[in-house]
Amino acid sequence: MTRLAAAIPAFQAEPSVGDIVRRTRHHIADVLVIDDGSLDRTAAVARDAGAEVKSLTPNRGKGIALRTAFEVLFSRGFDAVITLDADAQHLPEEIPRLIEVGECGADLVLGTRAHLFAEMGSVRRMSNRLSSRAISLAAGRPLTDVQTGFRLYTRHLIEATGFPGSRFEAESAVVVRAARAGFRIGSVPVRLGFADGRTTSHFRPLVDSLRIAVAVVRARLEVHG
Repeated sequence: MTRLAAAIPAFQAEPSVGDIVRRTRHHIADVLVIDDGSLDRTAAVARDAGAEVKSLTPNRGKGIALRTAFEVLFSRGFDAVITLDADAQHLPEEIPRLIEVGECGADLVLGTRAHLFAEMGSVRRMSNRLSSRAISLAAGRPLTDVQTGFRLYTRHLIEATGFPGSRFEAESAVVVRAARAGFRIGSVPVRLGFADGRTTSHFRPLVDSLRIAVAVVRARLEVHG
């Protein structure tokens, strides 16, 4: 894992993205922000903070933003990409914890929040627990927190599994694909800037939960070589 980059999908994140970029660059020199159709100064603030910025217009969804980042960064020869959100929930200071697990041989590393579920609101807590159980069944292995967006992906994994889905369902589907294909999935508990991200998240509980369910079932039924 000699070449590592960071990818930050961002939508309407002007107040927080600059600080996240600066703190991320303390750990990873190459930071790519995917501005997903923001109408504010997200792109300008991220660029001023030292990130490379690629803008999508109009808003395409988190899955496409991340897929775009992977296409850009892995085509340049990076071995792995750390993904974190732009709203300051994910702490860049926790990046070394994900890297350590990746260096031990994991193809996908999840920065998990299960130890903080009690600090979340009841709706958020129940959603995370139920989705983790359901996706664990589909993946065929226990996973404590599959909704986390704080992750490390290796190029080998993404080249093999792809990154299906245009929105939040992509992150769930790729976990199932990776598990069913026999890739090594690691996890590490991480601290958060704040536990319950409902006020900053663009997740739509009904629509996106249905998307996730469909994507997970489809990924479970796929056969990978």
